[in-house]
Amino acid sequence: MFFDSPAYFLFLIAVVCLYWRLQWRQQNAVLLCASYFFYGWWDWRFLLLMICSTVIDFFIARQIARASDRSRRLLLITSLVINFAILGFFKYFNFFIDSFAVMAARMGVHNLPMPLIKIILPPGISFYTFQEVAYIVDVYKRKLPPARSFLDYGLFISLFPHLIAGPIQRPSHLLPQVQRPREFNERGFFDGCMLIVSGLFRKTVIADSCANLANLAFAGRLGSNFWAVLIGVFAFGWQIYGDFSGYSDLARGSAQLLGFHFMVNFKQPYLATSLQDFWRRWHISLSTWLRDYLYIPLGGNRHGTLQTYRNLMLTMLLGGLWHGANWTFVIWGGIHGAWLSMERLLWKGENPNFWLWRIPTLVVVGVSWIFFRARSISAAVGMITSLRHFAWEPQFGPELLFLAVVSGVGLLMDWRIEACDEEYVFQRSNLAAPVFAAVTMALLMIAFAASETNAFIYFRF
Repeated sequence: MFFDSPAYFLFLIAVVCLYWRLQWRQQNAVLLCASYFFYGWWDWRFLLLMICSTVIDFFIARQIARASDRSRRLLLITSLVINFAILGFFKYFNFFIDSFAVMAARMGVHNLPMPLIKIILPPGISFYTFQEVAYIVDVYKRKLPPARSFLDYGLFISLFPHLIAGPIQRPSHLLPQVQRPREFNERGFFDGCMLIVSGLFRKTVIADSCANLANLAFAGRLGSNFWAVLIGVFAFGWQIYGDFSGYSDLARGSAQLLGFHFMVNFKQPYLATSLQDFWRRWHISLSTWLRDYLYIPLGGNRHGTLQTYRNLMLTMLLGGLWHGANWTFVIWGGIHGAWLSMERLLWKGENPNFWLWRIPTLVVVGVSWIFFRARSISAAVGMITSLRHFAWEPQFGPELLFLAVVSGVGLLMDWRIEACDEEYVFQRSNLAAPVFAAVTMALLMIAFAASETNAFIYFRF
């Protein structure tokens, strides 16, 4: 049930209509059932896995709250081991088996008896696992009390708008919303509808159209020179931004129809003045999770320059590996970690405050996208080496013109949102302006939406 499919909107409309006719506790019960139905629609086999994981952490958190210091630490470690063992098995089993086989073959060892099974990745496991870990750690640090009702905690973990691809919700932000009654708010409902329209536009018009070009470029069907790589990088850059920010808008909009507020996950990242600034704007729920639950526990910047660089690099390498079981993601994270360290060396942790620094920032982001998108390290290196060939071919003209138009539209939307501190175009204007913008986007979706359907990129993580 993809967020841009008719089935999802029929499901959403039915849930919203029933939801606002019920009392608070009944609302939570209906939402939990609806969320489990939504997850089971993807693959019912993994629904039991998510429920078991939820039950384990619910009871461990309650025990942590009442245990002695030594027992509390043991319970925390138990929860972390269980969560990361489940995530590691399903997400990285195939990766490590394949990597071991390749390494053995390079050492001259062939025909090793390897496991014949292939592990299927449960939908959304990376997202709900990180949410469970955040909850356990926050209870352990006494930042919030454990949930007393499994209904509330189960809904916090599985609320369907964020279940498959985030945003990763902080316990201190979402759990209290689950635990108290919600009131219907006309402006919040309207804003939710506008976020859904904005998300659909970013996904179906910008992301899906760019996906067609990115697929051609990364498959080598546009050739192997500077212009083909430039088209591929620009197309994929706008594809993944439109795709994931569009999904985040759809998730946040769906949540607002139900009276919930999700954190903002993107803040115009291609307007960033540095890579550090980029990560304050890109996939904010993940970047802040990595900062608070990995970088700071590793020591952050508290133990000298060299350890700060080490912590930055480890955080970004593990952040890369979180995205997928492929060495290309590790290299992607390594590029970001190295550049963040270089910026810290140059700017002493401050954000460079001049416009031209945006250019090298976008270059680094673009080069790293090659590794993020390529199927293998050799394919990514091949694309980078082909940058030295500048031969112009007239066939590239229409593609570059299309990408220039897409970039202009995307940057104009972001500039407007940034300048007015809004969450969607014309949010703070009178109702006529956002309605006109929504109608315009709807007409553009009808006229220019890509004919080829592309699944949301982050659904695979």
